[in-house]
Amino acid sequence: MSVTGPGPLRIAIVAGETSGDQLGGGLMRCLMEIASGSNRQIEFVGVGGVEMILAGLQSLVPLTELAVNGFVEPIRKLPFLLGLLRRVEKLCVETHVDVFIGVDFNVFNLLLESRLKRRDIRTVHYVSPSVYAWRRGRAKKISRSADLLLALYPFEAVYYQGMPIRVVHVGHPLAGSIPEDAGSDAARREARHQLGIDGSARVVALLPGSRRSEVRLMAEPFFRAARLIAADASTVFVVPCVRPELGELFEAFYAEFNDLRIVRYEGNARLALIACDGALVKSGTGTLEATCIGRPMVVSYRLGAWSYKLAKLLIRSPFVALPNILAGHAVVPELLQDDASPENLARALLDEMRRVKEGGDLLAQLRTLRNALVVGVGANMESARAVMDLVDRGQTA
Repeated sequence: MSVTGPGPLRIAIVAGETSGDQLGGGLMRCLMEIASGSNRQIEFVGVGGVEMILAGLQSLVPLTELAVNGFVEPIRKLPFLLGLLRRVEKLCVETHVDVFIGVDFNVFNLLLESRLKRRDIRTVHYVSPSVYAWRRGRAKKISRSADLLLALYPFEAVYYQGMPIRVVHVGHPLAGSIPEDAGSDAARREARHQLGIDGSARVVALLPGSRRSEVRLMAEPFFRAARLIAADASTVFVVPCVRPELGELFEAFYAEFNDLRIVRYEGNARLALIACDGALVKSGTGTLEATCIGRPMVVSYRLGAWSYKLAKLLIRSPFVALPNILAGHAVVPELLQDDASPENLARALLDEMRRVKEGGDLLAQLRTLRNALVVGVGANMESARAVMDLVDRGQTA
């Protein structure tokens, strides 16, 4: 068992995508805050992106090299990923890290955690995999890989009852980072002012994803749906470009759909969601952000044909949209694969925006879901406290 000595704490941490980088960065900053309060230092090594590097990480490879999607793409990258896994494992063992933290990126991190745990290195998995949606036996595998699981959602702990793993519900950092008044009329007016949009315009956010493969699959039906929405009434469409390397891909769509009134910017989806009256959102973190801000949405997802067939065989959950999973029933429309036609997307979003305008209870339901995701002093600090407790007390659940 590694033991915390008089030198700096050595923490290895790996994230594999943009959302994980944001979670990891917030956790690292809170770990530094706790350590500085007791005059300790922390050295971080592993893999992450901009947020984690700014928080003090020495990243072994650029985060973009780990980006994969679906079922086929990971197979193509398998030699690189296995080589990186061995490299991180060797680094953790040789430098006697005090703890390893895997941030999401489940297949890679859970395999790495299980190998490190067998070498008596304490392991943490940040973000419970969707055990409610996939094979129930997956929870047992996770419990064998990690000593500590940091769960974002309140319903997740029940799936690990009786297993040799400590589960701490920390809430979702995104929920805590969004002010309660982010969905107010005043916030909407300010966001539109920043984007140069008339305050009285009808505004729709188009959020096709943050990965190249997602944008390739989702952008075209979203833009074609936008054309139908614009035919219903004059509409401004806001499109954030989450990653600069996606810019060229978006340019092709802007050229093809130059009849639409499009406002675009580089950055995350929050400004677009605050400014909008409704949104077309790729299933994932964007749906949670739309929930916390309180915006009508239609959630969609498309995969390659073979990946989708495989997913249908494996997925057990009736929902993919986070607000629906959290509520346990359909709160917002989901349109997947062939159902995600431009006509269906446009019709569903127009219906949702109309219901809100007529005084439906959607916004109240979204507010309730948002409140369930804010825990204690916030997810970042709750997570950091749990990690430091594991390090300091040597807890192995």
